[in-house]
Amino acid sequence: MSKNMNQIMKQAQQMQTKISMLQKELETRELETSSGGGMIKIKINGKQQILNFSINGECVDPHDISSLEELIKTAVNQAISESKEMVSSAMGKVTGGLNIPGLF
Repeated sequence: MSKNMNQIMKQAQQMQTKISMLQKELETRELETSSGGGMIKIKINGKQQILNFSINGECVDPHDISSLEELIKTAVNQAISESKEMVSSAMGKVTGGLNIPGLF
C-alpha cells in the first residue's frame, strides 16, 4: 500500500472513532421546543426520542380538540426538526461537511 493510501486509511479510522464518540454524546444531548406560545413543550434528545411532553391546561378545550392536535403536531415536528439539525451540525464539524449516509 502506498504511503498516501496508508495516511488516508489512518484518517478514515480517526474520523470513524470521532463519529462513534459523537454519536454516543448526541444520544445524551437534549433540547426543548414549544408551540402555541409555550402551551405545548417537548424535550427531545439527539436520537429523536421524546423525553418529556407537557400540555398547559389552558389550551385544553374539549370542544376544540382539533386545535390541540394541531399544537401537538407542530411541537413534535419542530422538536424532531431541531434535533436533526443539532445532529447534522455536530456531525458536519467532525466530517468536514461530508454527507455520510446512515450516520444518524
